[in-house]
Amino acid sequence: MFLMGLSVLTLLAACKHKTEEAPESKQVCISDSLQKIITIDTAKTAEMKNELNLSGEVSSDDNNVVKVFPFASGQVIEVKVSLGDKVSQGQTLAVMRSADVAGNYTDLSSTQSDVAVAKRQLDQAESLYKNGISSERDYTEAQENYKKALAANSKVKQQLAINGGGNTSANGMLVIKAPQSGYIIEKNITSGSFIRQDNSGSMFTISNMKDVWIWANVFESDISKVKAGYNAKVTTLAYPGKVFMGKVNEISSVLDPDNKVMKIKIALPNPDNLLKPEMFTNVVITNNENEQAVSVPAKAIVFDSSKSYVVVYNGKCNLRVQEVSVIKTVDDVSYIASGLKPGDKIISKNQLFLYNALISD
Repeated sequence: MFLMGLSVLTLLAACKHKTEEAPESKQVCISDSLQKIITIDTAKTAEMKNELNLSGEVSSDDNNVVKVFPFASGQVIEVKVSLGDKVSQGQTLAVMRSADVAGNYTDLSSTQSDVAVAKRQLDQAESLYKNGISSERDYTEAQENYKKALAANSKVKQQLAINGGGNTSANGMLVIKAPQSGYIIEKNITSGSFIRQDNSGSMFTISNMKDVWIWANVFESDISKVKAGYNAKVTTLAYPGKVFMGKVNEISSVLDPDNKVMKIKIALPNPDNLLKPEMFTNVVITNNENEQAVSVPAKAIVFDSSKSYVVVYNGKCNLRVQEVSVIKTVDDVSYIASGLKPGDKIISKNQLFLYNALISD
């Protein structure tokens, strides 16, 4: 009886030990058909990138903008263009009636008469002087009077040139023409408006729109994260699928007194005129932090139960699921703090098929 009981206990102990052993990991092999649709990448050490998201606004390139100021005071009779219109160099923008211009033409007529009179007097004085009838003093005085008349006439002509040159008429009409080709991005006059010559505001602003500036706002806490030369990605609500690439060209030295932000400028080519002044933008500034970490393609990461995993490839029938700690993901790259080392091979495309097979019961 004792021997029989001992045998039973020994058998029960053996069975219990067998049930407590950890099951062997499941072996999964990559089939030939699956091999064709997966991608194997290698983990490598790389400098970490940092992203900073900013809000911005499109503005014209000041180097390609012309502001049209009033040449003279007067009343606007007609405005021939509207905001946003495309204009050609020399095209009429507006027509004004100006008392200043009319006065200049009156002065011009008067000075031209003075020049003609002074010229006749000079010719007479020269003839009398050469014949010994008048003195040299009279001849010299006639020369001076003629020079003064010419100077007065030249002054009026210069005033007319400043007030529009060939775009004026004797009845006081002044034609405002486009100094360059481009788009009307600002219009500050309407028909019937009265214009003063000392007005500091422009009548029109014209830009060729070939290049634009993006002014982005950087909060005080992020100033150290932005430097000239950093890459910038610009997106807009108008073109959600389009990314405009540029670099930080200029950083303001002072903060905006109203909203306490620092302005940075990003110059962008605008060949298709997609970007319009005053358009709002989202700006992503990317820079290297000079810190290194193991990097893998972001698409290789599998998120499951609030954790991150990758499928490590050691051979067609040697696969394993590895938990990783992700520092951050920038663009299409994830930076790993632990779980992988440089040189490890991971599956970065269609790895979910293998992941599900490896973790299934």
